[in-house]
Order: sequence, then C-alpha cells, then structure tokens
Amino acid sequence: MTDFGWIYRVLLAAACWLGPAGSSCPVLECWFVQEVSGRGGGLTGATNQIRSLLHIRRDAHSQPPRAPSDIEPERVFSITDPVGTLCHSALNPPMGSIKKPQCEMNRFLPQPSPLKWVAPLTDSAISPVYLQADWFSVSNQGFNDQLIISNVIRAPTASRELDVILSVSTRTVSVQSRLGEPVLLDCSFWTDPSSPLSGSGFALEWRYQFRGDGRLVVAYDGKTDHFVDTQEGEATLDFEDVHKNGNASLILREAKVHHSGKYICAVYLPYLVAQVTVELEIVEPPSLSIHPSPLPLAVPGQALTVQCEASGFAPLSLELSWRFKGADGKSRSLGAGSMTGHRQAWDGTYSQSSRLELETTGMGLSKGGELSCVATHPSGTQQTSVTVNVIAFSTPSIEDSMAMVGVALVLYGLIKFISWTFTSSEKQLKKYKINCCSLKPLKLSIFTLIMGFHEEWCNSRV
Repeated sequence: MTDFGWIYRVLLAAACWLGPAGSSCPVLECWFVQEVSGRGGGLTGATNQIRSLLHIRRDAHSQPPRAPSDIEPERVFSITDPVGTLCHSALNPPMGSIKKPQCEMNRFLPQPSPLKWVAPLTDSAISPVYLQADWFSVSNQGFNDQLIISNVIRAPTASRELDVILSVSTRTVSVQSRLGEPVLLDCSFWTDPSSPLSGSGFALEWRYQFRGDGRLVVAYDGKTDHFVDTQEGEATLDFEDVHKNGNASLILREAKVHHSGKYICAVYLPYLVAQVTVELEIVEPPSLSIHPSPLPLAVPGQALTVQCEASGFAPLSLELSWRFKGADGKSRSLGAGSMTGHRQAWDGTYSQSSRLELETTGMGLSKGGELSCVATHPSGTQQTSVTVNVIAFSTPSIEDSMAMVGVALVLYGLIKFISWTFTSSEKQLKKYKINCCSLKPLKLSIFTLIMGFHEEWCNSRV
C-alpha cells in the first residue's frame, strides 16, 4: 500500500524546488464571478465576471503592487499562501507566452456536510465565531494543464487581506495508462495549522464520474481514522502518507477499461470543502491481423476477398484503412473497405474489422505488391501487411520468336536431309536384298534424339 509513497515525495520535493523556490510568486489575473439580481418570475440570477488581481505572498509582510488603471482598487487582493502552492511556475508563465493560466474566484458559504464520513467533523451544532468572516473559493489551472489548485480562503469582513485555509491540488490533470498497469492519480492537500478548523480533523473522498455514471471510490474519515467500505477493492490510499504529508493520491492496482473517466478528489474540514478533478483514460492499442494470410496466388482478373481484424483495443474510436504498395514502390490508398460494427469483449476492450474486395486487374495490381491494413487510434498508428502474388502470362519477345523460326527452319532442313539419305539407302539395300523395315527403328531413334535436343534448347531459352 506504500509502494507509491516515495514517488509522491519525489514529485512533491521537485515541485517545491521548481515551483515555489524556483520562481517568484506571481500576480494572478483572476475573474471574480458573482451573481446579479434576476429579472423576477422565478428566473435564476445571472452572473457577472469582474477582472481582479491576486497578489500572492508567502508571508503577510510584503506589500501588494500598484493596481493597473483598468482594474478597480477594491478588486486587488493580497493572498497569504505559506505553503506556496500558488507560487508554482505553472501559474507564472514566461513573458510573451500566449497561453495563460486560468483563475476564477467566487464567494464561498461555509456549511456542514451531510456525508456520514464527514459529519463527525461538525458534531457540535454551534458554529464557531471563526466563520464570521468573508470566505472565497479560488480555482486555478496552470497553462498546458500542468496543475490544478482549489483553495478556500478567509478574510476578515470587508478586508482584502486573505489567507489560504485549505488548499487541494493535483499535478496529474490528465493521465493515460495501458491495461493492467498500476495507476497513480495525484492529489495533495494542505491546511493552515493556525486555523482552529485544522485541529478538528479532516475527511476525504474520491468519486468517479463518466457519462452520467457516478460512484464512490474511496472515503476516509481522518478524525476517527475510519475507512468507509465502498466495495471498490481495486483502489486504495497510503493512509500513513495522508496524515504525514497530506498525500491523498489514489492508487489503482491494475488499470481496466471501466476505470476510464473523471475522478474527483475532495478534502473536507469542518464547514469547508475543496476539490480537484483528474481525467483518466485507459488506452490500449489494437492487435491487427489480415485473413487469409498468406494470400493465395492470383491470376490477372481474379477477385480476392481480404479481411483486417483489429482486436483488444480501447477506447472505441478507431479508423481502419487499406493501402497498396506496388512493385514500382509507389503507394496508394484503397479506402476503408466495408466496416463491421464493433464488438465488446469480456474485459471491456473492443474489436472491429474491415473487408476489402481486391480486383487484381481493375486496381492495377497485375504485377503484385504489398497490401497493408492501417489502424488509426488514440494510442497511435499501426499497420500490418501481406504480399500479393499475381501469376503473369507474358508473350515471347521478338528475339525469342526469331530464334524459334530459325530453329524450325534448321530442323526442317535436317529432317529433309535425313529423309533423302534414308530414301537413297533403301534403294541401295534393295539391290542387296536387305529389308528396309529393319532400318525404320533406327530412323525413328535419330528423329527422337533431334527433337530432344530441340526441347532442351527451348527450355534453356525460357
């Protein structure tokens, strides 16, 4: 259960060195959002956004800068953040940067939580005098989605000197994981030790949301050290690190397809709550195969039916296409083929296939080449290939034709010569009363020998 504790401590140390210590605290531009009076008739009140400045300081002694002329003086706030979370470099982009961090400020109403694992924090029905102040929530998102921070801030009534009381942050705004791998969803929190609310304990929870589906993943009452049984055996916390370092990171032992979605890390103090959201996506690349493989020999004009199967992938978004690379090295697209509907396996992964009718003549594939199935998926682009072999029937060249005519003429002359020779021999043998029939096998044997030499010569030319 503590395997990820050292990873979190390294991340925290690096963030503290590179963020608060490695850069000065920024002056944050923030939109102060407040409701304005509605028009009656049961209509919900509209909201108004006012540009504001937040001067972040590590202690209460530094003075805020002078407000620009286009910002009202009462919209310049000084926020004391001893832990320096708001001084992170992700909230202080370099000069000239196009991307800016996002900031939104709202009024916050302290109230007890109805959740059973948070209720022990507010056992007393009497609200402390400490709550009689102005409370605000400030949400920050660093540029390039490096960081999300949610703060609950307190200010004496009508004061613009604010103090961070509860801060929750994550450095894993968006996480991708392969199937079967362990996953760490970062969440850390800090409470002001000088606040009387900090001494009353804390509670935290992780909730899952995806396309309208929601469930409780982990809930923990830090005041009574009680872990709520949520029937979610695949997730856990490092409870020792929760108390020691404020490490509320969620640990998923083995990533599965149904883990994809949004995870909300919420931390509670008496009457206060702050939360951040982490997006988890399980990305598993497809396994590609072409059937039949290898492809059978084809003759010009023959049609081949080829199927590409993509299996075991997640998420569902997938595009299959076909490409052909000819013997001349040129590659061209053959389109997507005929796509089938997707199928879901027992582990939540998907399968889908594409069928292609391959016309060896109509598509210019008469000389063969390489056929590839290409899969485009959030995990990247993959492909698998097979060889297309087409049997060619070619006509003889001019040289071969002339040689064959020459051989035919020679053979004709030779046969005529042998025939004349044997005819003359038969006439002479009759004079000596020798049977000519006894010479016919000899005549046939010589003819057979000559034809054999001719056939061997022809084969050598091919």
